[in-house]
Amino acid sequence: MSMQGLEGRLERMVEGVFRRSRNSIRPIELGRRLIREMDDHRSVDVKGQRIVPNDFTVLLSPSDHAGFADIEDALRTELVEAVREYAREEGYHFMGPVAVELRVDNSLRSGHFGIASQLKQPEPGKRPGTIVMPSGDRVELTDDRHLIGRLPDCTVIIADGNTSRHHAQITRSGSGFVIADLGSTNGTSVNGERLIADHRLADGDIITVGSVSVRFEAS
Repeated sequence: MSMQGLEGRLERMVEGVFRRSRNSIRPIELGRRLIREMDDHRSVDVKGQRIVPNDFTVLLSPSDHAGFADIEDALRTELVEAVREYAREEGYHFMGPVAVELRVDNSLRSGHFGIASQLKQPEPGKRPGTIVMPSGDRVELTDDRHLIGRLPDCTVIIADGNTSRHHAQITRSGSGFVIADLGSTNGTSVNGERLIADHRLADGDIITVGSVSVRFEAS
């Protein structure tokens, strides 16, 4: 995602609430610093992939932290998504789920903030996943089997004429998830490639069923 796209996204997100706040730090400043953290701390793993931090802590003065109180959840969500999109654009990879936390640092003055980042592996055992719908709604994948399709018994319900009643299936495999097409009429694609066999989902994968696309997140 371009810097201009990032700025527009964050500014639109907080336009109403932020204008009414007295915070001296603009959300776009936080987004820029997160991206810089990724660029400055990238490394290469044994597979030759460029790995970047995935766990971020934004340190704020007490007054600035309080100024974000009304939009904190939405702001963290948008910052996480900005990090994900920038990583996809740059071909970066994460060791685990992306997380952004806002924390008070009493040593900081108003208008000043810090960023702490780290490469963090996921906790062992079962981890939840999430499907992000076109509307922005999120569907948690907490069970071992999830259907995608038009019928009400599906976990991910897509009311689209090009989607089959039971179109695809996501199942837990080890600490992650795999997706398989269920012989649907119009097929299932991941990142633009039509599924022929089971596919292990990675954080940020775009799943297309019929003519509708959703995003998988390793929560």
